[in-house]
Amino acid sequence: MTLSLDRPTGARSIDELLAEARSRLVRLSPAQAAARVARGALLVDIRPAAQRALEGEVPGSLIVERNVLEWRFDPASAARLPQATGYDVEVIVLCSEGYTSSLAADALRSLGLTQATDVVGGFVAWQAAGLPTR
Repeated sequence: MTLSLDRPTGARSIDELLAEARSRLVRLSPAQAAARVARGALLVDIRPAAQRALEGEVPGSLIVERNVLEWRFDPASAARLPQATGYDVEVIVLCSEGYTSSLAADALRSLGLTQATDVVGGFVAWQAAGLPTR
């Protein structure tokens, strides 16, 4: 079996998708994110359990794995979390290095959560900045 590397019409690369997503976000440094969390924003860790067990966690972060994120934060979803109080909830998405979180935060913005964003550099940068982890 041979794989075709000819890009179908309209297809975009992951680099293009990531750049588009980030163009719609006001991304936060770890310090900025920590300050927003201190003022009431939700820090949402979307990493799978195995990755959190290996790398560590941010105390107080809300764990919502990526595969269910939109259902848990769509205010119109029957599967929403109690924290999904409306479209104005400030959600700061955290992944390992800040790539998946950009795509996830942009998906939340597409649902109408206009304050959704992510952490530049993800958990790795959070930890390197000396912010609380366990």
